[in-house]
Amino acid sequence: MKQNIAPIGYFAFHKQAFFNYQLNRWYSLGFTRKDEIETVGRHAKMAADFVSAFTQLSKNAEMEDRLSHAAFYARAAEFLASVGSPEKTKLSQRFLDLYDLAFPEVERHLVPYGDSHLSALRLAPKGKPKGSVLAIGGFDSMIEEFTILWAILAEAGYEVIAFEGPGQGATRRLQGVLFDHHYEKPAGVVLDHFSLETVAMMGVSMGGYWAMRAAAFEPRITRVIAMPPLLDWMQMTNGLFRWLVPVMMKVEGMMNWMVKLKMSVPAIGHTMQHAMYISGGKRPINAVKWMLEMNADNLHSERITQDVLLLAGENDAFQPVKLMHLQKTALINARSIETRVFTKEENADQHCQIGNLGLVMQVAIDWLDRKMID
Repeated sequence: MKQNIAPIGYFAFHKQAFFNYQLNRWYSLGFTRKDEIETVGRHAKMAADFVSAFTQLSKNAEMEDRLSHAAFYARAAEFLASVGSPEKTKLSQRFLDLYDLAFPEVERHLVPYGDSHLSALRLAPKGKPKGSVLAIGGFDSMIEEFTILWAILAEAGYEVIAFEGPGQGATRRLQGVLFDHHYEKPAGVVLDHFSLETVAMMGVSMGGYWAMRAAAFEPRITRVIAMPPLLDWMQMTNGLFRWLVPVMMKVEGMMNWMVKLKMSVPAIGHTMQHAMYISGGKRPINAVKWMLEMNADNLHSERITQDVLLLAGENDAFQPVKLMHLQKTALINARSIETRVFTKEENADQHCQIGNLGLVMQVAIDWLDRKMID
């Protein structure tokens, strides 16, 4: 691995919070240059500007034989390209092709799943093997972009099997598999494919929800890390909204119209478009239904009997820290529960600890090491 130390710091790259988070994301993930990210942040105003700027950076980096940079800039461009567009498809493939050139030590696998396949990566452990970690990303991620996390785990002695379930990453983009919230199904298939009998599972972003769901139904998962937990989408809203949404869902035309109006906001527009894409929905109301399926009843926290580590950032704008406390309360049968809230002073208070990924991974590794002894 050409770089395994995550940069530290959360910076003011852009005035708009959503775009600023994404710029910090690409910097924190370890394979971009800060000065180039700063330049994009100064000049880009709309999604199309970011796509154009990052596409050019990818081409420049490839010409200079900076293949890891070229790959990650292609992914940054792909992220904001229009959902379902030929441009997005082309950038997805460019990212994967450049990634394989930049990281030849990472094994790529296609895991048979129904009449299609799941995309998976394997990183071999360094030194004496300690065990295996099944790892997943979240709502709009691709497993390759978290290479720095998987590399840190491998460096610590853990075999890492990172995969994309239905609707995620290349499993959706290239294999066409639509989303399924019953995450124990793809997790079980991956465990079978790699002949794994005992694993820890780590879910990043919304993957924290799906990792918990998988652990509730898959006994081969003996430890689970949610980075961060979600529990229930509706718990992120206030009491009035929680009452109002079920009422409005009975008038689908009105709800669809209202959500469509809100989609002019970049963060909401991105979320709704992507939710429709991964679930196969054609209207904003389909995205809302998909999100509402991520609830406490469907998660089945009461079935989780494993050791659990819940990680959260005190200023997480996407999965607020209150969800961690609610998830902890719901884990009535877990073998053990540990929590950690990361702070601004640690440069780790944002979603998924963007700003100090090295710290959150050290906390996770320390916990994994201890739980192997317990």
